[in-house]
Amino acid sequence: MKSGDHAAIDVPAESSAAVKGKAPLIASQREEKRGLNRGFGIADFLLRLGAIISTIAAAATMGTSDETLPLFTQFFQFEASFDDLPTFLYFVIAMALVGGYLLLSLPFSIVTIVRPIAVAPRLLLFILDTVTLTFATAASGAAAAIVYLAETGNPNTNWLAICDQFEDFCSKVSGAVVASFVTVVVFVVLVILSGFALKRQ
Repeated sequence: MKSGDHAAIDVPAESSAAVKGKAPLIASQREEKRGLNRGFGIADFLLRLGAIISTIAAAATMGTSDETLPLFTQFFQFEASFDDLPTFLYFVIAMALVGGYLLLSLPFSIVTIVRPIAVAPRLLLFILDTVTLTFATAASGAAAAIVYLAETGNPNTNWLAICDQFEDFCSKVSGAVVASFVTVVVFVVLVILSGFALKRQ
């Protein structure tokens, strides 16, 4: 072998057919991701509409819960109203704020449908949904505790069960609490959906 000879290493060049074969594969994976994220966005939007309905129902039902027991004189009556208890008043305010947040979040949810690959709106909804979930759970749990005491009472602390007398009032506040827990469950699903969508980004 002469010193002037140069050793050459042959590297097989990737054929154009292979390159063309990879491009459609990457494009199809990207389209599949976009389609799945768009599906997450549509589910998110529909769940928010459902949560708006349950939240408004909870706030309206609790806000109109009022009952007066019929007695012989109009000057001496027993009345039960939601604003007699600070917990129920807090519940109405909390559900109204949650409903307002849900309405304001709808445009961001639409963005996740139109631009399924966008990360910022999903991350924003994920954070705000988690905060609102905590807020709604606190209000629902506090109201549920008062409803339980109204239904069963507590002899150890001299809490009397008032639902035997105020049946209409108790049925309304119980329905409002049930509707609020529906909202809580929807928020849990929303947070899970956002987490899956962000993981696939």
